Amino acid sequence: MSRKGNCHDNAPIESFFNLLKRECLYRYNIDDLTELKNLVAKYINWYNNKRISLKKNRLSPVEYK
Repeated sequence: MSRKGNCHDNAPIESFFNLLKRECLYRYNIDDLTELKNLVAKYINWYNNKRISLKKNRLSPVEYK
């Protein structure tokens, strides 16, 4: 994240946090910090290695790169 008040620089990370909350965090009742850390780690692994994107010819980010 960049300088305060520079929304164009922050847009990609804000978009990712939005997806993280919608696709992962709002679907579970999280009881403690350890459970949250594990859930976020699993989501990031899924997001980078298995999640397909129509904008990237139906490839995961790792496959596209």
